[in-house]
Amino acid sequence: MGKPLHIGLIGGIGVAATVVYYQRLCAAVAAMGAPLELTIVQADVHELIRNNLADAREPQAEIYARLIDRLASAGCDCAAITSLGGHFCFEETVARSALPLVSAVAPLDAFFAAEGLSRVGLLGTRVVMRTRLYGQLARTEAVALDDETEALGQRYQEMAVAGTCSEADRAAFFAAGRRMVEEMGAEAIVLAGTDLNLAFDTRHDPGYRVIDALDVHVDLLARLATGKADL
Repeated sequence: MGKPLHIGLIGGIGVAATVVYYQRLCAAVAAMGAPLELTIVQADVHELIRNNLADAREPQAEIYARLIDRLASAGCDCAAITSLGGHFCFEETVARSALPLVSAVAPLDAFFAAEGLSRVGLLGTRVVMRTRLYGQLARTEAVALDDETEALGQRYQEMAVAGTCSEADRAAFFAAGRRMVEEMGAEAIVLAGTDLNLAFDTRHDPGYRVIDALDVHVDLLARLATGKADL
């Protein structure tokens, strides 16, 4: 057992993503029978989108670094970005960060391997899909619909900013996942965009296996918060 850590979250990117991180992290830590020390700071989703689309890694890393300074001042032991799309400048942020940064991408490779998955399909931001999760999956092949990346990425962006999912959005994401399963041999569809929980909720069954990357990240954060994992 390690030392329980005070978790810092960079939220606001977008609001729905922050809410679901908060809900699931609280539930996971409560299930472990431990208290949770948590501080959340607010980033600007519109600023992130502009920097993400322009691949402006250094400017976004500077923004994150200032927010992490606030988390450090609040007594946090580590920080996490509540957006997989927001990880596009992860290494640049690590170089500036006053706290250890807990990646949402790194744990996925081990998780997929442990599940015995050889190929997964990705849904998320344009950059996440285009780069196949920033090229960081070593043991599992990632696929995406290159012919739909722009349209799906735009739809995802608008849903994240609005914080709500229309039936048309849900139908488009479900159909994209089905194409990757049926045409590309994906064994599961990865929600590699935190706000996709708005579309893939418990009331709607897409008809194929779905893995929410958020849950993998939250599990790690919960274990860090309770001292069951080390940085």
